[in-house]
Amino acid sequence: MKKLLYILLLFIICSCSHDFLEIYPKTTLSEGNFYQSQEEFILLANGCYIPLREYEKNTHWVLSELISDNTSFQYNIKTGEAVRGIIDQFIITADNRAYADFWNLSYNGINRCNKLLLEIDRPEVEWSDPGYKSRSSGEALFLRALYYFNLVRQFGGVPLVLNPISAQDALQITRSAEGEIYASIINDLKSAIEQFSMATELEENGRANLYASYALLGKVYLTLKEYGNAEVSLKTVIDSNQYFLLSDYADLFDPSNKDYNETIFSVQYSENSRELSNRFIFMFAPWTSEGNITMRPNINIISAGWNQPTQDLLDAFEEGDKRKEVSIKFWNGPDWDGVVRDIPYTGKFKPPISAPDDRTGDNFPVLRYSDVLLMYAEVLNELGRTGEAITYVQQVRERAGLTAPLTGYDKTRLEDLIAKERQVEFCFENQRWYDLKRTDKATEVMTTHGQRELGQKEFLYNGAYEIDAHKLLAPLPAEQILINNLEQNPGY
Repeated sequence: MKKLLYILLLFIICSCSHDFLEIYPKTTLSEGNFYQSQEEFILLANGCYIPLREYEKNTHWVLSELISDNTSFQYNIKTGEAVRGIIDQFIITADNRAYADFWNLSYNGINRCNKLLLEIDRPEVEWSDPGYKSRSSGEALFLRALYYFNLVRQFGGVPLVLNPISAQDALQITRSAEGEIYASIINDLKSAIEQFSMATELEENGRANLYASYALLGKVYLTLKEYGNAEVSLKTVIDSNQYFLLSDYADLFDPSNKDYNETIFSVQYSENSRELSNRFIFMFAPWTSEGNITMRPNINIISAGWNQPTQDLLDAFEEGDKRKEVSIKFWNGPDWDGVVRDIPYTGKFKPPISAPDDRTGDNFPVLRYSDVLLMYAEVLNELGRTGEAITYVQQVRERAGLTAPLTGYDKTRLEDLIAKERQVEFCFENQRWYDLKRTDKATEVMTTHGQRELGQKEFLYNGAYEIDAHKLLAPLPAEQILINNLEQNPGY
């Protein structure tokens, strides 16, 4: 398996076509190249997105959604796949390859960003439009911040690498404190805002931009409970009038007409090639449904059945909430044990539109305007301005068909409502686990969830749902401890 010292080497950067939505690695820009043109740096910036695309479709949902109370999996006696299943049942071990894959892809992405930021200021580089220099720098800074934000929320302190380094240097790197990682994230996002401010006329759908940087910065400040700073960043997005809530929640998840009005930043996928596509519905449909849900009976889905909605999630939706029928579908058919049941599965991800195989093109949302509204409401509530906060919560609820006025809410009651709104609004979008942790509710909620699952599941691994406090941080991959002599998180 890859080691940190290899991850931190100068990776070969795959270029992409000039249409950002068609990210084909048609040529190779090797680490020995000297990038001299605007076009080469656009390709280099495109390459910074590739590891994000890879880990969102394969790994991140395991570590941020499956681990939460939102989803579980359909037991499969034919495969008995445990790498993901034991994480769902809160059996967390350092040798689980899901953590190694996420770590390696994250540092791959970070090093791509470092490479661009190192090269882009060389005086011999030719820029026909300096705005592209600013945009490319902004993208690398935003993405490096996002990679580190997900790393620090998973593992706590991690090695902080801000420049391409040699293999020998990599052996000397130790973990930085969480505070140092967050300081770097904030600095990168502030710098990204400066760069994007000089390239607003060059924004393209699918790329990181000025308001994605403000929104992510607001989320970082909220995570750190720096509510005053979070208020400023989030209000900037709201006051920009660049984004709005779609009238129909279902339109957010239509791969044939992708949304860029409410969606501030999403990971881009396309059916046009294997490399660009995802397989979400082919992983998340009940494996016993064969081709009834995927509409591709020629594709074997024996290893599917993941991210299955739990009863906890089903119960979180209020009566009349339109989001439920969009987010959660039911298939009536034989379950893993042959008994016919109504089996829930995620409805946000769709079958292929035209691809004859298992290539799907659903974009994966990272930041949406409804996220900004609910974060802003949370910030106002924490600042003691509960009356103001209610307005922003109501906007999200009204779109969902929940139009009754919110009256009689104090700070504590509104805090609980916002948490529930976030759970149902962003289910299957890799937010629930991070929300539980930053609001200090993870141990309480997961203990209750675990008790419920223990009473319902017919299949359990040894040690299932032992909710120990140290498991709120993921273990550093075992190979990193062995090869790079990094200090492991307590309890592992």
